[in-house]
This record gives sequence, structure tokens and C-alpha cells, in this order.
Amino acid sequence: MTIAEGSGKERFKNHLRKVGSGEHTSKGLSREEAAEALDLMLQQEATPAQIGAFLIAHRIRRPEPQELTGMLDTYRHLGPKLQSKAGQTPPVCFCMPFDGRTRTAPIYPLTTLVLLALGQPVVLQGGNRMPIKYGVTAIDLFRELGVELSGLPLETVQDGLQTNGFALVHQPDHFAIAESLITYREELGKRPPVASLELLWTPHQGAHLLISGFVHPPTESRAWEALRLAEEAQVVTVKGLEGGTDLPIGRACITAKVDGGHAQRLILHPRDHDCYEADLEWTDPATWAQQALEALNNSGPLLSALRWNAGVYLWFAGQSATLEAGLERAQEALEGGTALTALHQLQAWSKALAMR
Repeated sequence: MTIAEGSGKERFKNHLRKVGSGEHTSKGLSREEAAEALDLMLQQEATPAQIGAFLIAHRIRRPEPQELTGMLDTYRHLGPKLQSKAGQTPPVCFCMPFDGRTRTAPIYPLTTLVLLALGQPVVLQGGNRMPIKYGVTAIDLFRELGVELSGLPLETVQDGLQTNGFALVHQPDHFAIAESLITYREELGKRPPVASLELLWTPHQGAHLLISGFVHPPTESRAWEALRLAEEAQVVTVKGLEGGTDLPIGRACITAKVDGGHAQRLILHPRDHDCYEADLEWTDPATWAQQALEALNNSGPLLSALRWNAGVYLWFAGQSATLEAGLERAQEALEGGTALTALHQLQAWSKALAMR
């Protein structure tokens, strides 16, 4: 990454002028300028006043695809990096908002376990509870299932990907420099455009399937173009629950497969596959943990959502030739207990790490 000469404060001022000008004079940053702007924010070479002004101005004007790609370049440069071992199946990388879930019961930890049981690696990333939602996070949910994933060195996470087919990159442990921007989310009361990177970035290098959540159609089209510029080869975008990657079962699922920059819209109907129910509301961690274990034992109120999500993602990942075959494989993993066995294996791995 090429950084221009001059003090960080002065260089950042040039970027701020572009995004903070009026309606008729505001300009988008180039990919290189956006990369440098985020680098200066993360390295705290820009002042707090400059950073706050940039984040809110950028939110009001809305980021352009090349700006998101430039910021993604900086995340890839400064952030943690994971790699699959030779011959390993490319992972599914779920990209969802870091500020968690507050309204609907999360499915993705259980989807992960079904995928692992059927030989499909998974990479997740997230943080601690943070503004603006302060919702339940991946770290919280796996902890409720008896798997402690915080406080691990990145080398241990890398080893877990190669031995278990699973990795969760935890921002406070593995990308601490990005934690510096969390206070701005609290003080501004809004997600800044930088939060869009949570839906576009994976620490995994090499071949993978990137699953990106979205809420609004313009966000999806920007993601398509930003990821095309970033040379992400295989992408699926999902209008998931709370902007994440969990597929709803109470409505049609709006998704798109993006291969080589070309998007194919796919509308999936859980009603057509005997999975239609109201999406379960979030209550509290203990209740969710009980419901999660019931689902892994092929019963309870999360079962239909789990079968649907696991089946669809097996199909998207190429593990099943059709959606129907994916649903059948997911059902077999739940009926046969292999998904629960995958949880027990992660629990044993986590316990062994704690005893070191």
C-alpha cells in the first residue's frame, strides 16, 4: 500500500474535504484514497475530530463501491490472515454485522456445526458486544454451547481451521487496531460506513465462498461491485435476519450468487420445502442454548430454521447438487447425531486449550 508524503493529519484533511463538501461539490474517493483514509484512522494519525467528521459525512453521502474496496484493501493489509491447508475444502466465510442480534434467535452457530459435520469448513469473524445494537455475538453464542473462543492466539485459531475445519477470528484478540473505531459508533449513534466492511471482509486468504448479509437493495448492489473490484471470485449475498446471513423461514429468502462479478438472483421459498414457520424471537442466552441443543438433537423450535439454513448453504457451497439434496443431507446429520458430535469435538478442543 502506497502512502503519500506529509503528516497524517494534513493528508487526512484532503480526504475529509472530498467527502465533507456540499451536495454539488462532494466527490467520491478513489480506491487508493479510501484505503489511505482508513489506514490513517486506524493508525490514529487523523485526529478524533477529523475521524468523527469523516465517518458521519461518509454515512450521509453513502460510500461508493471503489471506496469500500479501498477500505477492504486496508483491512486485508492490516488485519489477521488465515489460510487453509493444501487439499482442504475451501471454507464458507459468513460475514455479518459485528454488533450482533437483538430480535431473532441466531441460527448460524448451529448451521456451522451441521456444515462441519458434513465436511464443509467454516470461517467466522466478530467482536464483543458493541454499539449500536449491543446484540449477542458469535463469541457469546459459542460460549453458551461450551466452546470458548476468546483469548486465543491467532496461531491457535489457524490450527483450529486446519484440524477442525473451523475458525472464529475475534476482533479484540486478533485485530485490536480496529477496536479504536468502536467509540465513534457509540458517540455518533449510527453505524459508520466502515461497518460495511464487516459484511465484505474475511480474514481467510485463498479460495472460499463469501456469504455477505445485507438489508437494503442499494447496499447489495454496492457490495457486488466492491467485491468484484476486490477480486472475490465466489460470493453469495443474502437478505438475512437483522442484516446477517441467517436465512429467514417466515418469508421468501432474497439471495444472489455472484460468480466472476455476474449476479444471479435466487428467490428461495421455505414454504416449498416444508420449512415455513415464524422466525423465532431472541429471548436470552440460556433459553437460546437450550433451544440450540434441542435442534442439534433433531427437535425443538429452531429445528426447521436449522434444517433450512444448513441445507441451503450446503447447496451454495457445492456440497449438494440441488437444494433438495442439501436439505436431505442436513436432515441426515441431525437425525444421525453427527451435528451434535461436531459440537462435542469443538468442546473437547476448547477444553484441551484451557488446560494448557
